[in-house]
Amino acid sequence: MDELPSEHMEHAEHAEHAVHEGNQFFITVSATIAVLAVVAAVIASFETTETGAAISDKNSAVLRQAQASDEWAYYQARSIKQKMFELAADEHPDKADDYRKQAKHYEEDNIEEKRKADELQKQRDEFLEAGERHEGRHHGLTLAETMVHVGIAVATVSIITKGQRWPWYGSILLGIAGIIWAAWTYLAHP
Repeated sequence: MDELPSEHMEHAEHAEHAVHEGNQFFITVSATIAVLAVVAAVIASFETTETGAAISDKNSAVLRQAQASDEWAYYQARSIKQKMFELAADEHPDKADDYRKQAKHYEEDNIEEKRKADELQKQRDEFLEAGERHEGRHHGLTLAETMVHVGIAVATVSIITKGQRWPWYGSILLGIAGIIWAAWTYLAHP
């Protein structure tokens, strides 16, 4: 979640005023804002990592599907050739042995082609599952990061309102909720 540079400046400006006033509560709120900003940055880093992993895994799944499709096409082409040689063996008894040998060759090759195609489809499914897991984490981390960012904004209300404590308490709760949500995201999408 990108923030505008002016948002950081505004939070820093409120914190600076608090320090100049020498009010211990304002200094505590400013420290809370700093801690929440670090927590938000850490969560954002994890979110970015999960986004990249989701994209990478889903791209790998698409590649495996394309490769599997190629293998299946090759398998089908060879199956058609096998069937043609079997029919030719029935139609031309004088060359039946050669045709049956060719048909057997294609049949044996197709066992390996089918195995390759099945393996590629299995890999595709594994990459899709991993991509979904990473995407689920991304969404959870986005929500967690948003909670922490809202907590930062709410904390500044304590300074703006000249020492009201309820916004500061709310910001701490939002920060804790964001941390818990981020942790739960990893537990829910192992």
